[in-house]
Amino acid sequence: MSAATHPASEDTSTLPPYVLALKERIAYLPEQNVARVLRAYEMGAVAHEGQTRKSGEPYITHPIAVAGILAEFGMDAETIIAAILHDTLEDTALSRTELAGEFGEPVAELVDGVTKLDKMRFSSRQEADAESFRKMLLAMARDLRVILIKLADRLHNMRTLGAKDADSRRRIARETLEIYAPIAQRLGMNKIKAELQDLGFRALHPDRYRVISERIRAALGNRREAMGRIEGALTARLVEERIPVRVVGRIKSPWSIYSKMRNEHKSFAQLMDVYGFRVVTDSAMSCYMALGVVHALYKPVDRRFKDFIAIPKANGYQSLHTVLLGPFGAPIEVQVRTEEMDSVAERGVAAHWAYKTDSGPANSAQARAREWLSALADSQANTPSAAEFIENVKIDLFPDETYLFTPRGDILSLPRNATALDFAYAVHTDVGDHAVAARVDKKLLPLRTRLESGQLVEIITAPSAVPNPAWLEFVVTGKARTAIRQYLKHLQHEDAVDFGHRMLDRALDALGTSLDAIAPAALERFLQKSKFKRLEELLSDIALGNRMPDQVASQLVASRGATVRGTVAPHPRENIRITGAERGVLSFANCCHPLPGDDIIGYLSPGKGIVVHRTECPNVAELRKSPERCVAIEWDRDVQGDYRAELRIEVINRPGVLATVAAAIAAADSNIENVEYVERDMAAATLLFTIEVKNRKHLAEVIRRVRRTGVVSGAYRYPL
Repeated sequence: MSAATHPASEDTSTLPPYVLALKERIAYLPEQNVARVLRAYEMGAVAHEGQTRKSGEPYITHPIAVAGILAEFGMDAETIIAAILHDTLEDTALSRTELAGEFGEPVAELVDGVTKLDKMRFSSRQEADAESFRKMLLAMARDLRVILIKLADRLHNMRTLGAKDADSRRRIARETLEIYAPIAQRLGMNKIKAELQDLGFRALHPDRYRVISERIRAALGNRREAMGRIEGALTARLVEERIPVRVVGRIKSPWSIYSKMRNEHKSFAQLMDVYGFRVVTDSAMSCYMALGVVHALYKPVDRRFKDFIAIPKANGYQSLHTVLLGPFGAPIEVQVRTEEMDSVAERGVAAHWAYKTDSGPANSAQARAREWLSALADSQANTPSAAEFIENVKIDLFPDETYLFTPRGDILSLPRNATALDFAYAVHTDVGDHAVAARVDKKLLPLRTRLESGQLVEIITAPSAVPNPAWLEFVVTGKARTAIRQYLKHLQHEDAVDFGHRMLDRALDALGTSLDAIAPAALERFLQKSKFKRLEELLSDIALGNRMPDQVASQLVASRGATVRGTVAPHPRENIRITGAERGVLSFANCCHPLPGDDIIGYLSPGKGIVVHRTECPNVAELRKSPERCVAIEWDRDVQGDYRAELRIEVINRPGVLATVAAAIAAADSNIENVEYVERDMAAATLLFTIEVKNRKHLAEVIRRVRRTGVVSGAYRYPL
């Protein structure tokens, strides 16, 4: 029987009160869609039969309440139906095929997007949550309604959190404050964001919430008359100027007060000594006219005006903000906006959803949300780790934005504390990859410079410039972080393939053959048997220490059906030369800090690649017990980069001695990474310096300069 002809669509007298309440809320939908929603209730009630919530209520009351929240936002029928059925795939026997058959593929897709992943597939709760959240964000990118259902689901769970145990309440509240409230804000849904924040605050810090709430109530009671007089004065003057307006007093929420007290180090009295009003009018032109009127009524405070109509926030929010000096000596915060802007500010992407067609224009919040989600989808494609992806998302959910201008006059919004390099990657990944410096308001500055709103930023690039691992230490946006990591991983792979090739060639050479001499068919069989798609994957695996080159060489030569096309006589192995630039594959042991010029040996460490030791390192004797993992290496003539070394310096203990030694090290063009006192008494002290040098010769020069200071009784490399 179809939804349209189902008895429930005709007779609603037997429906529970909570379903009748939902029916009233969805009166804006066409009649046939109301019938489909009621059919969804019947299907959900049967599927969830026998299930109850922690409070003891039938489980179906939860999805109906979620649908009711979405109905308040005027969402379309598919969203309401998916909300009613959002837990059926996970918690009931109802299948995706049945859902799609009854309500269509879009509803099934929405329910699937909201459904959490099966936790049994993950090693930890954190990993399960990260994967589930990642899936939700990808579903969001396909259809924005997924996150609207998820936010409504979280809001109802927060409203009924009292039935949970204390640990669960705290965990859910923290997740709400860290993830869901910022997402609601990012999507411009300030009404849901504010309630999520206050419910989360109440669950996480009940005593603080109670104290602040009581103080807000007391403060408002004392100021009611003053609020009324200011509101009356604003309304009268605006009406006098024939500007159609609605003036509403604004009250700060407990979470807002608490956050500002903590972040801005302000007292409760300082924050409450502010009167807030919202002036809502009919057009953008009226907004600017109203602003002029309120500035004439009360004097504006310098540098406290913001125009978010001309430059909307990243979530589509538009309004004029100004601060005035009021009649009682306290500041008056005024927001001026149109009815449309007010709707978008409260509901964000959900504003006017039921009236929007696919071909029709989306509101500014919807358009900006889709841009953000598109960027998220690109980010996750380059981020294999779910936990890393979540961290990137959290970074992009910063509530404070910095607005910057490109040389063409375009506006980019970035998180607070964003750098010139973040700006470069926001323009384009290629611009970020080749950035060398920035011109901020026509002044040349380094890429790590923190940017401020209103600055004009131009990025200077060079074709030869490439991302640097040190960049990860100062970028703040997920896009920049993902792009830099992606480049470095690609670089590591290329280095690993090259190094693995050299190691395998050397092992084959010792057996009297070469990689070119192995028949392609034999090589292909070996790769398939070892589960590698390409030769590059095998070579990379060798360089990263996961496979022994000698074993691979022996297997290649001895593999069944392998033919060696021309062999050469075995001869002693040559050492593999390293330049130090192979940092994706090579690492230098902290136990002996090898330098260019030292005799060295490599050790293949699984997953890490080759760890380089000095041959005289005390640990080498133990490493030689696994000869198949030891790699004969030596320094190339052309060595690059700086290398870490440790200096043990014995000094006369007197004031200024540390500065004298540090100056001598700096004079030898060496950078000091760390210094610590190893021993110290009244007469003498022993210092351990960690420094950077080019090679053994450079280290010898540093030691010579240190010994000449006159305050040093001994200086030598450590360990010896």
